[in-house]
Amino acid sequence: MSEKKEGAFKLIADNKRARHDYFIEDVYEAGIMLTGTEVKALREGRATIKESYATPEKGGIWLINANIPEYSAGNRENHEPKRPRKLLLHAREIAKLTQAVERKGYTIAPLKLYFNDRGIAKLEIGLALGKKAADKRDTEKKRDWQREKGRLMRERG
Repeated sequence: MSEKKEGAFKLIADNKRARHDYFIEDVYEAGIMLTGTEVKALREGRATIKESYATPEKGGIWLINANIPEYSAGNRENHEPKRPRKLLLHAREIAKLTQAVERKGYTIAPLKLYFNDRGIAKLEIGLALGKKAADKRDTEKKRDWQREKGRLMRERG
């Protein structure tokens, strides 16, 4: 996704907490199997992926606990807000993610939910390894130092 222009997609939901809690090793772009009312609710910009995670089950990768609220103009055919949703990936990517989760203890963390330049809903997932408390403090120290260094460079010209 880094090759694309930043304005080429419409961001729906962002999981900033994932980068705080995990070391992100690999990033994948996955499609999501959605119903019509889910897509319409996403177009309204109402979704959260903060408490969600992805898990390998039944030969695929499934997004669990992502909240897409019911569509406001939906009828009795409206969707269930927190139902499991299948992620669409290539077979090789599914095999790699499944192997990493089962053998190496990794987690699949959702990072961003967005519409790409063609208007298709995509989920950016990361193969993540959990951070310890000391790692989180170290990351915060580095971030603060970079911010301070930028300030000093601006002041000195």
